[in-house]
Amino acid sequence: MSDHRRYRIGIDVGGTFTDFVMAETHGKRLIFHKEASVPANPAEAIAQGIAALLAQEGAAASQIDVITHGTTLGLNAIIQERGCRVALVVSEGNRDVMELARGRLPSSYNFRLGREKALVGRRDVFEVPARLLANGRVLRAADPAALDTLAAQIAAGGYDAVAVMLLNSYADPAPEATLADALVQRLPGVPVTASAALWPEVKEYERALIAVLNAYIHPLMAAYFDRLSQYLADLGVQAALYITSNNGGTMSLATARERPVDTILSGPASGVSAAAAIAVGRIDPARVHLLTFDMGGTSSDVSSIIGGLPEIAQNSKVGDYPLMLPVVSVSAVGAGGGSIGWRDAQGVLKVGPHSAGARPGPVSYGRGGVEPTITDALLAMGVLHPGRFLDGRMPLDKHAAKAALGTVGAGLGLSDSAEIGRAICGVATVRMATEITKLLAQKGLDMRDAQLVAFGGAGPTTALLLAEEAGIGTVIVPTSPGTFCALGALLADVQRDFVRPCRMTLAGDDADAVAIDAIIDTLRTTAEGWLRGEGSLVQAQEFSVSADMRYPGQSFEFRIPVLDAAPETAPETDRAGALAAAFHAEHQRVYGYRQATGGVELVNLRMTATGRLAPVTLPAQDPVDVDAAAPETRQVLLDSWTEVPVLQRALIAQGARLEGPLIVEQPDTTTLVLRGWTAEADDAGTLWLRRGTGQEARA
Repeated sequence: MSDHRRYRIGIDVGGTFTDFVMAETHGKRLIFHKEASVPANPAEAIAQGIAALLAQEGAAASQIDVITHGTTLGLNAIIQERGCRVALVVSEGNRDVMELARGRLPSSYNFRLGREKALVGRRDVFEVPARLLANGRVLRAADPAALDTLAAQIAAGGYDAVAVMLLNSYADPAPEATLADALVQRLPGVPVTASAALWPEVKEYERALIAVLNAYIHPLMAAYFDRLSQYLADLGVQAALYITSNNGGTMSLATARERPVDTILSGPASGVSAAAAIAVGRIDPARVHLLTFDMGGTSSDVSSIIGGLPEIAQNSKVGDYPLMLPVVSVSAVGAGGGSIGWRDAQGVLKVGPHSAGARPGPVSYGRGGVEPTITDALLAMGVLHPGRFLDGRMPLDKHAAKAALGTVGAGLGLSDSAEIGRAICGVATVRMATEITKLLAQKGLDMRDAQLVAFGGAGPTTALLLAEEAGIGTVIVPTSPGTFCALGALLADVQRDFVRPCRMTLAGDDADAVAIDAIIDTLRTTAEGWLRGEGSLVQAQEFSVSADMRYPGQSFEFRIPVLDAAPETAPETDRAGALAAAFHAEHQRVYGYRQATGGVELVNLRMTATGRLAPVTLPAQDPVDVDAAAPETRQVLLDSWTEVPVLQRALIAQGARLEGPLIVEQPDTTTLVLRGWTAEADDAGTLWLRRGTGQEARA
């Protein structure tokens, strides 16, 4: 056993499999592993997977330095309504904040739809005689007797957690934090979340909702972290444990315990972060933007990487609930491998949104599924090999898949199951291409400048079908697409976002610059204090600042980078003017016009604090000779039935240029290379799929 070797492990927990990537820190090697998930106890699968990795490497638990773990436990608890009982404490007269929400109809076209269910009912909301003015000054504070009464009511109700949201607490979080501390003292063992301490931004409903969501999953996540820590201790693991976050970074276990709401959308974010990492030095971020295409069993998720950085959304949704936190912008655009093909009442072929999921799964899984899915379609077309799915651990029943496809084709005038499968794939592809085109148009981006990064179990299989339909000329397939989110967790640095409201109309004078700099200094002091508490492994610190800006009267803002808008070479007094100019330019780019009069409003200043961990170098691929093994072939239905070469990915040499049609197989996925496309592996083993001569993407 070589004790000098050190390791980092990235983990992504899925519904069917838990994925692992272990990096030898100085040896530049990656080891991949998939372990069957244990939904009732996810920590058990993590312990089993780490033990398997250590056994495979002949390494000791003491050689692990860092474990970074992504989890959807909190997200699933919210969607499935399995959180704890939460009491919400609000200012007197504000008891209906969750019921009123934003007062909007769920749909402008269907008046019969009921409004979304409040996460906390009115009977679970308690008023407290405390009130802040719009500037944050305390108008009235709750006296000890009122707090004693409030705590007694909450204790009598048997609540598991408490959320506190006072009106205008964003202007000064201290009074709300004092109230929360008073409740902690009176309610031992009950976690209390103060809304402004979590996220001090305007909008009382969204701020209350964030606090409630945090409280709703707090006991569940704390219990899970305790179990996970015990499992790791039993293995002898003493490594620092970090949890992936919504913004694509990571945070310490202590921060995750305090702010579990920061983890709920972290799973897809890790894959986007990994895509940004593998593109460094291989594309020109000023000319090319990346689209990530993560196709799993239920849906396909798309995100964009612009200027080399994942796009961050300031507002997203968790189920029916708006989330006012910075998250990597990921949009579900269509079908997954388990999406079901069916005919509507008019006999038109549709795919999804219903999915067979992992249980019972596609018909070919043999677990009781009876409706044909995209996986069944690809199997009937010959794209998937029935004996090599998941490296042969899950044989597929091709005969059952064909029989199920026949039931759909009966009303379509199609009798051949493979033709029906091709039709199902075609419908799903058009749907996804349409959604992607709309998403890019909304961002003011050109599809012709995009390159697609395909991962997930089914992403590389269908990526070129999507690229052909959408007009994309380059597709990038990572080395191990099926564990790509785990790789993203492994590569992520410690990161957290901070915000400070600053409602002001920029006048372009010295006072603007002084006010902006004062808020930035406050944000940096807070961020530096947080980074110091994130563990000794945090090395260099980096800070980026952005501003939320809008024209007066607009209901939405643009996020403008502050440092880019005001380079260090510019005088400080130019900062406000440079920000306004950058906002005008971005508004012009997206909407085609700018507003010459009326000024520009600065709504919020935001800071992203990053603590760099020791870097992990992605390994180079060992040279191999592709000619050493003659490829097999099999019949695949493309435009017509075609004899297609089948290569094992590990045998594709660096720099080898392979012409499609071609199938590339590996343990965690199958890559389909269409006619007119070429495949080439770079020194890291990444496959670059490009259109033939004369049709290359602009890169």
